[in-house]
Amino acid sequence: MNQLIMILLISILVLVHEAGHFVAARIFNVRVTRFGIGMPIGPSWRLFKWKNTVFYIHAFLFGGYVSFAEPKPEINENDDKKQELDDEEYLDKDSPELYENKTIGQKLIIVTAGVIMNVVFAIFLVMMCALIFHKLPSNSQNIYVASFSDKVTSNAQARGILPKDKILSVNNQKINTLYQLSFFAQNSKLFDNYAQESLYSENLKELKKLNSKIKNENEIIPQNIKINLPKTKTENPLNVNENVLKGLEKYKKDGIELNKTQIELRNEIYKQKDYVSKGNVTLKDIALSLSDTYKPVSIKVLRNNKEIEIKNIFVDKSGLFGMLLNVEEVYTQTKTPKQIVLKSLDYTYSTTAMMLFGLWQLLSGKVSAADMHGVIAVVKVGGDIIASKGFLNGILLTAMISMNLAIMNILPIPALDGGHVMFLIIEKVTGKKPDRELSEKITNFFFFLLIILMVSICYNDIFALVTRKF
Repeated sequence: MNQLIMILLISILVLVHEAGHFVAARIFNVRVTRFGIGMPIGPSWRLFKWKNTVFYIHAFLFGGYVSFAEPKPEINENDDKKQELDDEEYLDKDSPELYENKTIGQKLIIVTAGVIMNVVFAIFLVMMCALIFHKLPSNSQNIYVASFSDKVTSNAQARGILPKDKILSVNNQKINTLYQLSFFAQNSKLFDNYAQESLYSENLKELKKLNSKIKNENEIIPQNIKINLPKTKTENPLNVNENVLKGLEKYKKDGIELNKTQIELRNEIYKQKDYVSKGNVTLKDIALSLSDTYKPVSIKVLRNNKEIEIKNIFVDKSGLFGMLLNVEEVYTQTKTPKQIVLKSLDYTYSTTAMMLFGLWQLLSGKVSAADMHGVIAVVKVGGDIIASKGFLNGILLTAMISMNLAIMNILPIPALDGGHVMFLIIEKVTGKKPDRELSEKITNFFFFLLIILMVSICYNDIFALVTRKF
C-alpha cells in the first residue's frame, strides 16, 4: 500500500509539471491538442475533451506530455491525407494559436513553466509539512548504545563503551547518522582484501631482515622453506572526507588489492609467527598478505555530560561493532509562521544543494553510473520510508523528487525542457530560427539516448532489488 501511495505521489508530480506547460500555453492562447498522464506505452484511456484539448491517461504512469497544434503542411487537393489535416490538431501557418508564432519570451515561459511548477510545488509541500506536523527533519540523528550482541566479537564493550552512551564521533569525525557509524564499521573491519602501502613497505622490510637468506623478493620461495614472520600490525585508522560520509561521493579503497593466492595466504598466516612455504608465493606476496588486517577505531561518546574517547576498537570480519543501538531522529520545530516559512525554505535549499552536488559528482565521475537509480527504486525506498518513518518523511521525499524533476528537466539536453530553452537562446542570439527538421532530428536522437538511459537505470533498480541492495 505504501508503494502504491508513492506511485500516486509521483504521478501527481508529473501532473503538476505538465499542468505548468498547459496553463502557460493557454495563457498565451496556444492551442493544446493533447494532455497525457503517463507515456503512451500499453493501454490508454481517453478521459474527456475540454475545448480543443483531449485528456488521456496511460497505463505506464511514469511520465506525461502536452502536445501543441501543428502547422498544416502543404499538400495537393487530392492528397489522401487531406481529411486527416482537417483535424483540430492542425492549424494554418499564420494562426495566432500556433506555438511557433509566439515570441521568444512567451515560448521561454511555456517551456519552463513545468520546471517552475515543480519548484513551487516542492516548496509548497515542505511548508505544508511544517504547518501540519510543526517540525522538519534536520537530517541528523542521535545515536545511543542500548546493549551489546553476544554474536559479534568486536571488543567495543571490553574497551569501555557502556549502555546509554551517546555516539558523538568516530576517528575524530562527527557522526550524524546511523549510516555514517555503519560506514566506519564496514570499512574498518578485519580483512577487506586491500593492503595499505605504508604497512606493506614496513612488513617487506622486516621480512627481509628476518629472512636474510632469501635474496630476491620477487622469486618464488621453494617448498618447505620456513619463513619467519614479523609481528602482526594494524593498518592506519580510516579517514574519509565529508562528502563520502554523506553518501555524495563513492568511497574508493586505497592500497594494493590482494589476489586469490594472497588472500588464501593471509587467512593462513594471520597472527602466526612463522610460515612454511608451499612453493607458490614470493616474499612480496607474504608482505602483502601480512598488510591486510584491520583499521583500529576510536569512538567518542557522551556519558553523564562528559565526553570520553575510547580507542583501539577492533571490528571483526562481520563489519559490525556488536552494539545494539537506539536511534532518534532530530527535528527542527516549526510552530510560528516565521519558522514555517524560513525553515521550510532552508530545508528546501539545503536538500536541493545536496542534490546538485550529487549530480556534479555523477557528471565528474566521482559517483559511478552503476549507482544511478530511478523510479522503481524511488517507489521501493519511498514506500519503505513511509512505512518506517511515517507520512511526513514520505511527503518530504515527494517534495525532493519534485525538485529533482525540475533540475533534471532544465538540463540543456535536447528532448528535455532545457533543450528547448537552449534552442530558444540560440535563436535569440543568432536572430535565426534553428532549422526545424534538423532540430527534430537532434531531439529525436537525444530522446533515443534518454530511453536507453532509462532502460539501464531500470536494470540497476531491478538488480538492486533482487540483490537486496535496498
